[in-house]
Amino acid sequence: MRARQRTIPVTALRRFLESEAAAGVLLMASAALALAIANSPLGPAYRALFALRLGPLTLLQWINDAAMAGFFLLVGLEIKRELLIGHLRRWSARILPGAGALGGMVAPALIYLAVNASPGGAPRGWAVPAATDIAFALGVLALLGPRAPASLKVFVTALAILDDLGAAAIIGLFYSERLLWGALLAAGVVLALVCLLGRYERRAVAPYLSLGAAVWAFVLASGVHPTLAGVLLAAVTPMNAEDEEASPLHLMERKLAGPVAFVVLPLFGFANAGVDFSGAAAGLGPVFWGVAAGLFIGKPLGVFSGMMLAVRAGLATRPQGARLKQTFGACALCGVGFTMSLFIGDIAFGADAARAFQTKMGVLLGSLSAIALGASVLWDRPKRTGGD
Repeated sequence: MRARQRTIPVTALRRFLESEAAAGVLLMASAALALAIANSPLGPAYRALFALRLGPLTLLQWINDAAMAGFFLLVGLEIKRELLIGHLRRWSARILPGAGALGGMVAPALIYLAVNASPGGAPRGWAVPAATDIAFALGVLALLGPRAPASLKVFVTALAILDDLGAAAIIGLFYSERLLWGALLAAGVVLALVCLLGRYERRAVAPYLSLGAAVWAFVLASGVHPTLAGVLLAAVTPMNAEDEEASPLHLMERKLAGPVAFVVLPLFGFANAGVDFSGAAAGLGPVFWGVAAGLFIGKPLGVFSGMMLAVRAGLATRPQGARLKQTFGACALCGVGFTMSLFIGDIAFGADAARAFQTKMGVLLGSLSAIALGASVLWDRPKRTGGD
């Protein structure tokens, strides 16, 4: 009797990959609209809107600190699923994107720190160019169609997942100040309740989201950035091995994938990309140059060098069916750091208007340059001559 094969359910990640072009284009459109409004007579009203206080937070803080917790929750769920049953379930599959992600975080940070080493620099922003925007990068790859082999899309997806995990760790370790341990303890107690709930309730989603809201409130009060509550909730959300389709992890992914891709991220882009270019008249300093160079130069070189070192060491193989030039083009697209870079920049320089402006300008220039470089390299499909 033939053994029954275990099927892996269609994940939110795979559904997202089917529509990443639409999600990426919507994110680009929301950023472009914000730029247009911010530099029009409506600019003051645009800035006043997001400064509007609604309860304990401004509208901008509700978007960046609360709505983006949903994004981090989805990222955390995807990381957990991919590590357990997805592309990253085997250590051998983790080495190539892991090496690329590590190089892609170290190189941009070193470039940023080098540019900001002089007096007047701002070393605190070293992590701004360290993360990849998965929606933008995959959106551009989707728009390129067959010019980007499917193996490159899988590689960039896996790298961006590990990249986001690294970014979440960086935020928790380096951008959290004045911790209130009592609030952190309370968050831990609620997370323990989530674990306990997972032993008895494996099909409903509402109880997990309700407890997740309590975790978010305690994390916000603790001094740790509240979006990390999403990652923590994802880590303890159970996945039922007997019935994965009906497990809370899978059901939560299904509920979050659409709203995050088509509401939260475009709203975040619209709220954060509205740079008033009149500020450029005062000059652009080391924060701008460090962010732009980190994304456009450091990210592609770091990712490409990291993965090639793993390949040369015999620890991994290059993406199947992708030529060396195409692989570098995909690595260049990893320099699109829009969402995560703006997010980390807001944490690092939110209270410093001048450096926050430079950060946004650097993110825009660096990300657009990375898109242009990656798309041009992948668009120029090489003729097959038997070598790279």
